[in-house]
Amino acid sequence: MDEEQKSILLKTSSRFPIPPGVKFSYGTAGFRADALVLESTVYRAGILAALRSIKTRSVIGLMITASHNKISDNGVKIADPSGGMLTQAWEPFADALANATDSDCLLQLIIEFAKEESILIDGHCRAEVLLGRDTRPSGESLLEAAKQGINSIVGSAAIDMGILTTPQLHWMVRARNKGMKASERDYFEQLSSSFRCLMNLVPGECKVKGTDYKLVVDGANGVGGEKLECLMNMLDGLVIEVRNTGKGGGILNEGVGADYVQKEKVVPQEFGSNDIGMRCASLDGDADRLVYFIVPSVSSNNIMLVDGDKMLSLFALFIKEQLSILYKGVDENNPYQARFGVVQTAYANGASTDFLKELGLEVVLTPTGVKFLHEKAVEYDIGIYFEANGHGTILFSDSFLCWLEKRQNELSSMSEGSEPQKAALRLLAVSKLVNQAVGDAFSGLLLAEAILQTLSWSINQWSELYQDLPSRQLKVKVMDRTAVVTANAETVVVKPPGIQEAINAETVKYPRGRSFIRPSGTEDVIRVYAEASTQEGADSLAHSVGKLVEQFLE
Repeated sequence: MDEEQKSILLKTSSRFPIPPGVKFSYGTAGFRADALVLESTVYRAGILAALRSIKTRSVIGLMITASHNKISDNGVKIADPSGGMLTQAWEPFADALANATDSDCLLQLIIEFAKEESILIDGHCRAEVLLGRDTRPSGESLLEAAKQGINSIVGSAAIDMGILTTPQLHWMVRARNKGMKASERDYFEQLSSSFRCLMNLVPGECKVKGTDYKLVVDGANGVGGEKLECLMNMLDGLVIEVRNTGKGGGILNEGVGADYVQKEKVVPQEFGSNDIGMRCASLDGDADRLVYFIVPSVSSNNIMLVDGDKMLSLFALFIKEQLSILYKGVDENNPYQARFGVVQTAYANGASTDFLKELGLEVVLTPTGVKFLHEKAVEYDIGIYFEANGHGTILFSDSFLCWLEKRQNELSSMSEGSEPQKAALRLLAVSKLVNQAVGDAFSGLLLAEAILQTLSWSINQWSELYQDLPSRQLKVKVMDRTAVVTANAETVVVKPPGIQEAINAETVKYPRGRSFIRPSGTEDVIRVYAEASTQEGADSLAHSVGKLVEQFLE
C-alpha cells in the first residue's frame, strides 16, 4: 500500500469516528443497529466490500437495510460474488473493521489483513460494488457513507442501483458475475417470463381467470409494496391487490409485515372482515420473507397462518412430483438421478419435518441462520431451504440444469407436449423463477401461485397439508449466554453438564414432546423452544425447560 492510499484512508476515516460504548458484530443480518450509530460502520463496510471485490476479482454488493426491524433501525450487509452472503471466513475481519478504535488502528488492520489475504491495494486492481437501499429515511445518508468507504480504496467504483428490495440487489450481483444483464428491469422480466411459462403449462381445466384468483398482499409499508406494484404490470394470469405500500402514511413494519404476522398470528393493519376467506400474503420490510394467511372470521383478530414450513412443503411436493414424471422410463438411457434434499433448522415445526420425510425426501438440520441453510442446500442437485419466518429459496446445481436442458430437448424432439417434457419445462422455469442467491418474497409468491393453479388447490387445501404441532418459544435472561454450548444443529446441549439429560427427562412427559435451548446471537438470553401434542403441553414444557435454564445457569 503506497503513501497516497494510506493518506486517503486516514483522511476519510477521520470523518467517521466510531460511537462510544457500542460494539458491532457481523451476523446473518450483517451489521444492524439504531441508524444514528451506524455511519462509521457503513463507511467501513464500504471498505470491506471494495477489498472483497479486489480479492475475488468480481462484482460485490452492499445493501443498506434493517429488514423487518423498526423504522429507526438500519443495517448493512455484503453480497458475495455468487449473490449469496459474505463468506463466513471474512466475518471476523468485518467485526474488527467495525470496532477499530481510531483511524490509525483501522489503517493498520487493513494493511495486515491485505497482506494476510494477498490483496494488492495499489490502484491498479479494480473494484466494483453495487449499492442498494430500502425506503428508510436514514438510508440516503448511510449510502453516502458507504460510497466514501468504497471510494477510499483507490481504483474502486461504487455503483448506486437505487432503492431496491434486498433480493433484487443480491440477484443483480449474481447476474453481473455470470455475465448477464442485471438491471431492475431485467430482474422483473426474468420473474415475469418464468411465471408466464409456468402458467402456460397449467392444465386447462385448472386455470382460473380474472378476479376469481385475486391475491391480497401486505407490503409492510416498505420497499416491497412499491416494487410489487411495478412487477404487477408485467404479470398475466394473476390479480394482485397491494396494501400497506407506505404511500398512505403507514409506518414501516409497525403492525404490518411478514415478521409481525408470523410471530403474532394476527391480521396486519388494513386487513379485516372484508377479507374473510381471501388468499392473503405478507412481505417483510425488505421483501426477502413471505408468509401467507387467511382471515377466518369476523369475531377474531387471529389468522390461519401458512408459514415458511408450509411454503417449503408445497414446493418440495411439486418438485418431487415433476421429477417423478420426468424420470418415467428414462433410467436406462438417462441415469442421472438428482440428489434432492430439504434443509431446515430445529425451529421447523415437527409436523412439517414428518410430512417431508413421509414424502421420501432427505431432510437435514443446520444451526439457525440463513447462511448455514444456504451452505448446506448447495450440496444438493436440488436443495430447498426455508425458515418458518418465510425466508428461503430453492437451489439447482449447474450439472443438473445442464442435464435437464438436454433432456428437455430430447423429449421435445421425440414427443412434443408429453407429460415428461412438460415436467422438464416446469423445472427449468422454476430454476429461473426462484432467486438462487437469497430468499426472495416475489419469486416465492409467484411460484406458490403457479403451483396452486397447477394443482387446482385453494389456500385452505395448502394449509391442510399437515396440522402444525402446538409450540411455544421463550427467552430466559442470563448473565452469560456463552455458558450454553450446543451441538447437532443446536438440538443438543453439551454445556453446562447435565442440562440436556434434565431437558430429556421433562420432554418425555409430553406426547410428541420436543424441546431445545440455544444462546441468542445478539443478547444475553437463552432461547427455549418446545412442542407437544397440545398447546397446554407445549406451554408447560417450555416453562419447565426455562426453569431448568435458570437452575443450571444461576
